[in-house]
Amino acid sequence: MSEERPMAQMGHGINQRSAIKMSPKEIEAFLAERRPMTMCTINHDGSIHAVAMWYGFVDGAVAIETKEKSQKACNLRRDPRMTCLFEDGDAYEELRGVELVGMAEPVEAADKIWQLGVNLFERYYGSYTEELEPFVQTMLHKRIVVRLNVVRTVSWDHRKLGLPSTQPATQPTQP
Repeated sequence: MSEERPMAQMGHGINQRSAIKMSPKEIEAFLAERRPMTMCTINHDGSIHAVAMWYGFVDGAVAIETKEKSQKACNLRRDPRMTCLFEDGDAYEELRGVELVGMAEPVEAADKIWQLGVNLFERYYGSYTEELEPFVQTMLHKRIVVRLNVVRTVSWDHRKLGLPSTQPATQPTQP
């Protein structure tokens, strides 16, 4: 009997990894969107320290700024391994994301630190003008900047599967 099971129609038991993988251009566009990321570093005891972070770019690489004495900064000085997760979507058929795994590299050049400060300001607050320079200077005070040198990228975009909506049907509002 060649009857196909309903579960197989929904992708169960079928490797669809290549179908949902984002192209390099799709990844670049996704990362350019304004969103927080989850940044993971390794604590002194081997556990994972995961925090929500805003991010920007230095020379095209994902970069963050953080307090010099923060836990993530201490972790990265001891062990530069870092994983960043960027995600979007509420329902299964909408889920998409990018995981970047790599090594943290301190950014020490003043012009690059400033570049990130302005980039972060524009990504999360709005247009930068010279009048806002004191705000960005305050934002970067006693902070370090770290860029991620990516060694592995994983991506997914469930919208490519063409699955039906799993969202509950909305009820019409009563007058």
